[in-house]
Amino acid sequence: MTGPPARAVAVTRAFGHFVAVDNVDLEVRPGEVVGLLGANGAGKTTLIRLLLGLLRPSGGEILLFGEPPSRRTRRRIGYVPQGLGLYDDLTLAENLAFSAAVFGEGAAAAGLPGPLRPYGSTVAGSLPLGIQRTAAFAQALAHGPDLLVLDEPTSGVDPLARARLWETVAGAAAAGAGVLVTTHYMDEAGECDRLVIMAAGRAVARGTAAEITGDAQVSVVDSAAWAAAFGALEAAGLPVALVGRTLRVPGAAPDAVRRALGDLPATVRSAPATLEERFFELALSADATQAQP
Repeated sequence: MTGPPARAVAVTRAFGHFVAVDNVDLEVRPGEVVGLLGANGAGKTTLIRLLLGLLRPSGGEILLFGEPPSRRTRRRIGYVPQGLGLYDDLTLAENLAFSAAVFGEGAAAAGLPGPLRPYGSTVAGSLPLGIQRTAAFAQALAHGPDLLVLDEPTSGVDPLARARLWETVAGAAAAGAGVLVTTHYMDEAGECDRLVIMAAGRAVARGTAAEITGDAQVSVVDSAAWAAAFGALEAAGLPVALVGRTLRVPGAAPDAVRRALGDLPATVRSAPATLEERFFELALSADATQAQP
């Protein structure tokens, strides 16, 4: 059977009364990078475990390359979990050799890439996180996967290491692999061809960053008494953020902001929302909907 590297159709996964993934559709095509964005607890990792066949869906269908997850489809996937999947008490060379053996690759496939060679005889658990993540990427790519699944791959590493890891992701996509990557870093959204935003277990938006942001607006407050204004907006339950000495209030109309400020001297205007602000607004809306009886 043939088909896109990954497809989820109306997939649901419940743990007792808790629904971790709720009627989600997702597709990853060859040569594209799909970013799965969401806060902790949004359902991203559960959806990935469903795609990998580590969990069975409570409803809906998971297809990898046009067929249900199996050992055969797993051989075509490279996976970097949040925990990296390295054995801390093995050297980097031993980790890659073990992975190559699992996938039936020869000794050549277990060779360390140039940047990792100085660390080949060092046990993985003693290395800096950036080196460990680079090794996890190398391990996931060694067998030439057609689908690369990365769960928070740049978490906890410095900006330079993040940039290098994203270069690796782009290279895999350019070689024809489909890539699904989860992240909570909004600035990494620009590295993705398409985005799917998850909140409260549901896919609440999808498209490019520009399409998701659309014509969404935020209220912007300019005030010499910015500290007092911040306190008034916070006391009114509005999601206010301080940017320099300007206050930005996503998901609230200017009239509501003015009422919350009362007699405080301030100018309130509308401005285009950032992707992060739009994400926050979508998450708030999803949480509010979930809380309704």
